[in-house]
Amino acid sequence: MLKKFLILFCLSLILFTLFLFYKNNSPVEQEPALLPAEQFKLSTLKEKAKELSLLAYKAPDENLPESIKNLSYDQYRDIRFVREQGPWFGQRLPFEMQFFHVGSIFQYSVLINEIVDGKVKPVAFSPDYFNYGKNKLQNLNHNILGYAGFRLHGKLNTPTYYDEIIAFLGASYFRALGKGQKYGLSARGLAIDTALQTGEEFPIFKEFWIKKPKKRDTHITLYALLDSPSVAGAYKFEIIPGKNTIVDVDAFLYPRKKITKLGVAPLTSMFLFGENTKNRFDDHRPEVHDSDGLLIHNGNDEWLWRPLDNSKYLRISSFQDNNPKGFGLLQRDDNPEHYLDFESYYEQRPSVWVQPQGNWGKGVVQLVEIPSIQEIHDNIVAFWIPNEEILPNKEYHFAYRLNWYKDIPETRKIAKVINTYTGIGGVSGMLETEKRKFVVDFSPLPHVKQDIENGKLIANVSTSEGKIKGIHLIYNPLTKGATVYTDFQPNGKTTELRISLVKDGKTVSEVWSYQWLP
Repeated sequence: MLKKFLILFCLSLILFTLFLFYKNNSPVEQEPALLPAEQFKLSTLKEKAKELSLLAYKAPDENLPESIKNLSYDQYRDIRFVREQGPWFGQRLPFEMQFFHVGSIFQYSVLINEIVDGKVKPVAFSPDYFNYGKNKLQNLNHNILGYAGFRLHGKLNTPTYYDEIIAFLGASYFRALGKGQKYGLSARGLAIDTALQTGEEFPIFKEFWIKKPKKRDTHITLYALLDSPSVAGAYKFEIIPGKNTIVDVDAFLYPRKKITKLGVAPLTSMFLFGENTKNRFDDHRPEVHDSDGLLIHNGNDEWLWRPLDNSKYLRISSFQDNNPKGFGLLQRDDNPEHYLDFESYYEQRPSVWVQPQGNWGKGVVQLVEIPSIQEIHDNIVAFWIPNEEILPNKEYHFAYRLNWYKDIPETRKIAKVINTYTGIGGVSGMLETEKRKFVVDFSPLPHVKQDIENGKLIANVSTSEGKIKGIHLIYNPLTKGATVYTDFQPNGKTTELRISLVKDGKTVSEVWSYQWLP
């Protein structure tokens, strides 16, 4: 009897094993996975992203416990990461890793893995990492697979304190800091269909792999898997902190379908009002913005400066280029008297400069300025749009360096645009309100005063529509540079204005570029 039972048990076990085998190997669409403890390779992640792009898109699960899902803003802020519980704390490493909790506006979790000695080690969610403050939360492990995001800390400003260096939180957003900076604008992994009537798509980084540093490392490497209805992608980030923090990005994209508008190396910032804003706000501060201009170094070696503005209408500016050398959103004005905000410290916000690696070919740098009435909203976006059609079943590779500066390195010997002002223009016995006056300050040049006085330095002013009614170039004793005054008479059409300084037939300044909306 016992022998018969054992035979039947063994047969049942074999049948059950065969059932599991065929069940797990049946042609059901399953997302490819990197298994724990396997050797991590970028090529493996690329293959995972490529395979993912061949599957139907699956939106991230938003199945958090109600107690977490419905946290108010203040309740969520009361949840704090406990540094001493961190996975790298106390190991005398150059970096520490901390996590953001899910909940409130962060309704889905992302998976986070360590790469330890080349092997993948998942970091499971644990409430032990957090101090929940006054929140009374139960069953926290239920349906929580990961974290809302993470941040990396290191000895950025002093040799004894671990400052925050970079944070990945929400969709494909991330932002970094250099020495002495405060968080301002953000970068994104990808922008899709921004400012199109069909609506914008926000890809997400759904999983991360972070290489655990060695004690003498000066940089840290991490990888991310991007996903959206239109595209999957494999990303590599090399982060080098310092006075100017550098983030080297390698992006491999695998579209699921044709993409109408692909925004590469997108930057997102805030501009509420500044020195050139005529749509004034009832605010005690002179200026409020994280960035004040877009700078482009195009393939023709021209440096172009576009001051940001916040008008009543959506503004889209496109700058055609071939193999751009760089572009970025800058916070050029670093005078605290221009902000008078000693909580936000806008003068300490970083600039971010994008340096393409390799040839990007033909395309446009596009600037999108969205009307806004509150500083809590990011309303400025800039990115590169390739002319090449973005089609499914192909791989697209973009490599670039993000420089988190106060300004780009001053290796140029040309004058920068440092101020833009505008107001009612023209005088003929009375103010002519149909004209606009623009005043543009440039930084100093060698012998600038003498060159203006003897006519060697001139202002080159042009407009695509309307008429230029007057040009006046003077030496500015406050800035020690040149100032251009010009009157512009609109003709009711959207207009592109340009101003530059020319000496001996050669442009010796950035080109000030401005879009006038009727």
